[in-house]
Amino acid sequence: MAGEPVIRPDQVLERFSRAAPTYAGHATLQQAMAWRLAQLSRRCSIPRGLWADLGCGTGHLAAALEAAHPGQQVIRLDGSSAMLNIHPRGTTTLQHDLSRGLPDWPEPPQLMASSFVLHWLPDPAQQLRSWVDALPEGGWLAVAVPVDGSFPQWQQAARAANQACTALTMPVREQLMEALPDGVVERDECLSFTQHAANPLRLLRPLSSIGASVTNGGRLSPGQWKAVFRAWPQADSSTGFALTWRMWVLMVKR
Repeated sequence: MAGEPVIRPDQVLERFSRAAPTYAGHATLQQAMAWRLAQLSRRCSIPRGLWADLGCGTGHLAAALEAAHPGQQVIRLDGSSAMLNIHPRGTTTLQHDLSRGLPDWPEPPQLMASSFVLHWLPDPAQQLRSWVDALPEGGWLAVAVPVDGSFPQWQQAARAANQACTALTMPVREQLMEALPDGVVERDECLSFTQHAANPLRLLRPLSSIGASVTNGGRLSPGQWKAVFRAWPQADSSTGFALTWRMWVLMVKR
């Protein structure tokens, strides 16, 4: 939206690099989405060849794809050397900042997969179109990304406390769809995942633990945060407080 602060790619990479040692232990939803994309890919006739995990982090998606397709290696691409250094020996890694576009591949990628990355990039709709355009005929793109409609409890609490909601602005699914060429979408679904915790702070703390705390939503003082937490709606007495993600899953065949 016009007037919102711009997310600096170097700031995003620096925050994720700092979180590399703790990322895997806290990225539970990221692991779940990696598994889902990998299972969906098993139903597709994806040609062997160059497969790439765009913005791989510590490698959840690449590992899930390799497990689902024995014998197929997945290049793990990320802008953070700290993240890539965690990958096991024998894997193929490539350090590259996706905010600068795709790298020059040695051959057209038959599969590009990406999870929890697109929303961090400048102009996600334009980036998505460039990924599709880079596919050869018969090539596939698999994407999972949080979209607008995520974090309704956080937004409700901020409104009730008369404070800014400092959550990152997520891309709008309809705008992403409009960027795609006609006739390429094989799967398009929005899923909701709700996390629970004893208090709102425990819901938000994992965002810092995985490096996902960069935002274009401004900053709050400790007192303002306390007001937001006091206004956070309670789910019920048994589950405490909730935070819901709206995840878009896209499978494209060129």
